[in-house]
Amino acid sequence: MANTTFAFTHSDTLRGSNGIGRNWWDVQYYDLHVTFDTATKSIHGSNLVFFTITSTPHDSLQLDLQDPMELDSVFITTSDKAIPVSFEKQKNVYWLKYPFRSFRTGLNVSFIAYYHGKPKQAKLPPWEGGFIWTKDSTGKPWIAVACQGLGASSWWPCKDYQGDEPDNGMNVNIIFPDSKENPQDLSIISNGKLIDSKFYAGENEWGKSCSWQVKNPINTYDVTFYIGDYIHWKDTVMGEKGVLSLDFYALKYNEERAHKQFEVVKPMIHCFEHWMGPYPFYEDGYKLVEAPYLGMEHQSAVAYGNKYKMGYQGKDRSNTGVGTLFDFIIIHESGHEWFGNNITAKDISDNWIHEGITTYSETLFAECQLGKEKAFEYCRGEWSNIRNDIPVIGQYGVNDAGSSDKYDKGAALMHMIRMIMHNDEKFRLMLRGMNETFYHSTVTTKEIELYINTFSGKDFTPLFDQYLRINNIPIMDYYIKNDVFNYHFSNVLAGFSLPMEVTDGVMTKRIEPSVEWKSIPWKGGGYNVTFSKDFLFTVKK
Repeated sequence: MANTTFAFTHSDTLRGSNGIGRNWWDVQYYDLHVTFDTATKSIHGSNLVFFTITSTPHDSLQLDLQDPMELDSVFITTSDKAIPVSFEKQKNVYWLKYPFRSFRTGLNVSFIAYYHGKPKQAKLPPWEGGFIWTKDSTGKPWIAVACQGLGASSWWPCKDYQGDEPDNGMNVNIIFPDSKENPQDLSIISNGKLIDSKFYAGENEWGKSCSWQVKNPINTYDVTFYIGDYIHWKDTVMGEKGVLSLDFYALKYNEERAHKQFEVVKPMIHCFEHWMGPYPFYEDGYKLVEAPYLGMEHQSAVAYGNKYKMGYQGKDRSNTGVGTLFDFIIIHESGHEWFGNNITAKDISDNWIHEGITTYSETLFAECQLGKEKAFEYCRGEWSNIRNDIPVIGQYGVNDAGSSDKYDKGAALMHMIRMIMHNDEKFRLMLRGMNETFYHSTVTTKEIELYINTFSGKDFTPLFDQYLRINNIPIMDYYIKNDVFNYHFSNVLAGFSLPMEVTDGVMTKRIEPSVEWKSIPWKGGGYNVTFSKDFLFTVKK
C-alpha cells in the first residue's frame, strides 16, 4: 500500500469540513451580482445569502472567500433595515461576528456580503482552475471560469462546501462593460434560464447586464459564466418528464462545426434517461456552451472545449478504437448532470461518485450507440489508465480528493458490480433508483454502498473496500498440478472474492477465488488459462 500520510493544515480543515462555522445553518438561496472590469481583470459585487438556522448557532459564521479577493462589508438584512456585521479574516475564511446565538432554530435569516478583487487566473483549466481571460481567434474577449477543486470562493463569497447546496437555487447577475463607440455586444451566459438581458448607459458607463435564474439546488463549483461572441440556437427534446429545452452556444465562426458536433445531444439525452432516469433539471433546461478550456460539468450549462474532435482531444483514452467514435467531452460532462450534479458527494473525498459513475456513463452511451461488445471493450480499455498510487477515497474533512483513479477505477467498480449482478435490467433500475432516491441530494459513499447492497441483494462491501479504500489491485495466483487447478487471490483484504469463469479455450469452469487457496479438477485441461476479462485484477502463474 502506498504511503497516504499528508500534512493537512487548519485551512484544509476549514475548507473541507462541516465545522462549527457551518454546521448550524443551511443555505436556501444565493443572489449573486458580479460586475467586471476588463481593464484591470478584476470584479466586484455582492452575494445575498438566505439561510435557515438548523441547530444551536455558533457565535461566528464561516464565510469563504479566497485571497486575493477581499470582503468589504456584510449586513444582516431584515424587512426594514440592514445591520452591519463585523468580521475577522483567517486566510481564506471570514468569520462573521454577530449574536447568532440569539436566533432560534428554524429561523430564516439573510445577509448580504460585498466584495472585490482580482480573481486567481487559471494556469491549466479545468485542472488548475480560476478565471480565463482570453480572446477568440478574431480578437474578441472570451472570458470564463472553471473552479472545481479550487473552489467557488475563489471568485465569490459563499459556503464553499459540497455538502450544502442552496435548496431553492440562485440568481446569477452579471454586468459586463462595453464600448459605446464600438460595441461588441458579447453574450453573457450562466446556469439556468435567462430572465433579463439589457444594455445600460450612463455618463461614464456603457455595457450589458444579464440575469440567469437557477430553480434547482446547485453546487457552488458548478456556478459559472461564459462571456464571448457566441451564436445561439435553441431546440427541444421530448424526454421522460416532457419537453426539455436545449440551448447551444458556439463561437460564431464555429457555427457550422458546432451544429454537426452537437447533434449527439438528443440521442445522448434519450440514452442517459433510459439508463439513469429523467434528466434532473428540466426547469433549468440543458445548455452546451463552447468554452476556452477542455470541459466542465457546470450544471445546466455544460462547458465544451474539445475543439470539435472525436474522442478526448482527438485521442482514444481506451486505446481500443472505440473512444474516437464519440465526443468524449460532450458525453462525460453531460453524464455529470446525473452523477455529480443531481447526486453530489458531501465531501470531495467521495468524488468517485461523481467521476467513477460518470466515467461508466461513457460505457452506457457507447452501448446505446455501438452495442454491448464495443462498449465493454471501451470500458476495459480505460482501465490501463489506472495508477494505483493512493486510495480512491481521500481523507474526510480536510479537502482531500483522493486519487485520480476515481475516474477509471470507479468505473471498473461499477462494471464489476454489473457483472456480478448478472442482470442488466436490474442494474439499469438500480441506477435509475439511485437518481430518484437521492434526487437533488448530497450523499456519502456509505449511503451509495448501502443502497447498492440493498437493491442488488448482494454484499458488495468487500469490493468497495478493496477498490476504493486501499490501492492494492488483486493478484490471481494459480498453478496446475496433477490435473488439479489451484488458485487464490493475494494482495486483497479478508473477505474479498470475485465470481468468474476460467477457461483454456476448451474447458470452461466457474470459480469464486478469495484469499484462501481453492482447487478444482482440471483433468485433461490445457495450461494456457484465461480468466474473465470484466474484472479488474492481475494474474500471476
